[in-house]
Amino acid sequence: MNDFLMQTYTIALPIALGYIVWLLKTQKKSRDANSRGTMLLLRVQLIEYHDKYMKRGSIPSYAYENFIEMYDAYHELGGNGMVTHMKEEIEELSFNKANKE
Repeated sequence: MNDFLMQTYTIALPIALGYIVWLLKTQKKSRDANSRGTMLLLRVQLIEYHDKYMKRGSIPSYAYENFIEMYDAYHELGGNGMVTHMKEEIEELSFNKANKE
């Protein structure tokens, strides 16, 4: 009986572990795709905010806060590059507005 349990264990364990590894890889691909999609949506929104408020020459405080929160989330997901430059321009708008008031 003991031999039977050992044989079953040595056959079932690698199968179970293989299945667990497969599940984890599948979940990782799904998480990666979700993160990438979220990052792309944030980038689109950040670009729209940037274009809108740069044309206006000013940015309301609520929009500035939204922009910064979206940028932080975007950056945490691995985004960078041109959006960092946009953030600096938006910060300059916010800084200029504060100095005018």
